[in-house]
Amino acid sequence: MSDETIRLVTVGRILRRRWRLLAVIALLGALAGYGTSLLFPPRYTTSASVLLPGVWQDRELLTQAQIATSSVVVDRAAATLGWTGITGTEFQDRVSATAADGNIIKISGTAETPERAQQLSDQVAHQFVAFASHVAGDSTDPEAAQPEALRQLVLQTGRRISDLAAAADPGKTVESVQTRTELEKLRTTLQDAIKKLDQVDPAANRANMVVMGSAPRPSGEAPPTRIQLVAAGALLFFLAAVVGHLATGRTSRRPRTEPEIAAALGSVPLGTVDVPGERSARRSGGRGPRALVRRLLGTDVRWDLPAPRPSGDEAGRRLRHRRVCARLREQHPYPRRLLVVVPDDDETARLAAGQLVAEAGGDPLLRVVDVSVARPLVPDHDGEAGVLVVLSAGHRTAGELAGLAGACTDAGHRVVGVVVAETVLARPGRSADRSPDGAAPVLAGGADTRRREA
Repeated sequence: MSDETIRLVTVGRILRRRWRLLAVIALLGALAGYGTSLLFPPRYTTSASVLLPGVWQDRELLTQAQIATSSVVVDRAAATLGWTGITGTEFQDRVSATAADGNIIKISGTAETPERAQQLSDQVAHQFVAFASHVAGDSTDPEAAQPEALRQLVLQTGRRISDLAAAADPGKTVESVQTRTELEKLRTTLQDAIKKLDQVDPAANRANMVVMGSAPRPSGEAPPTRIQLVAAGALLFFLAAVVGHLATGRTSRRPRTEPEIAAALGSVPLGTVDVPGERSARRSGGRGPRALVRRLLGTDVRWDLPAPRPSGDEAGRRLRHRRVCARLREQHPYPRRLLVVVPDDDETARLAAGQLVAEAGGDPLLRVVDVSVARPLVPDHDGEAGVLVVLSAGHRTAGELAGLAGACTDAGHRVVGVVVAETVLARPGRSADRSPDGAAPVLAGGADTRRREA
């Protein structure tokens, strides 16, 4: 697993180098969200409010909200509406009730059209009020009957006080006036007590529930809407693609350094050479429809490789190639032929191999061949002293490199060394394909060498 820390610059590199692929994946996510919206038809939701006069505790309001969505109330509303194709369980799933501030029960209904949503909410609200009133009127609880008996007793007492006041001394003495005044105060006190009793009596409150008008007709769909599903699908697929790139980079086992690459090939590193140019070096070759699709999507560009470092001058790059050729001559003191194996989809390695051929000048004599890494096939031994492998760092897995080494062994070759090609940024104003003294281009030298060997 790679030990590189996931930073914002890594995410930025993914967005910059794989934006085409990410855009296509986001488009597929949007199409998936659109397809999901077709499976779930649009729904509309509206609410009707029921006012509960008097003083109610929070637990009592929650109980009333549960009663509003009970099967008794919902079944009565369904029977009244008479909608076909909808069962009682589906009706209960479409109705909900919540206790709001101010002793208000909000009953919400969901349906396929705004008209049906409005009808469902209004009908459930009316059935709830009717059911609550029926329960309050049919109560046979002895404790619930006590307030009513007390109320009747107070009314009788008030009439008795009126009779006593009329039978008092009709004169205008101080005693008679005081007696009538005290009786009136007593009757007023009893009437106030009756009013307070009505306010705190739950049975009376249930009988006075009021539907606060018709439910408003909804003007928009209930979430999730089709636009929300499309946006959610695009965002989900986009994030999944970014996370997939990060996970792939963290678990990548591609050798990146010269010792790791040489160990995978079972050989020794001979050095690193620089190849100017960013686009040609970062894009893998290949032909056919698959290669065209990769170019269009940008998957032929490696996102997990760091940005190319600035290059020195042309003389410094040629010096690196000469040093590699010098190491080859040290291993083979007299002129011998070497087979230069280059992956067929590695443009950077191909340019580096051509430059090595030009700098070698026939000592040692190099012949470049392109080999497919997916199914490696190296030409049979024909007097070559060994194989020189030229490739870019970080592009091949250890298994692919082992397969390439095995193909060389099967053809009777020995891997005498590994050269790693690295992409660099050429300085502006200086040609990357031509040396300062007017030497021939790299690819031309490689092509001429191959023709001489043929």
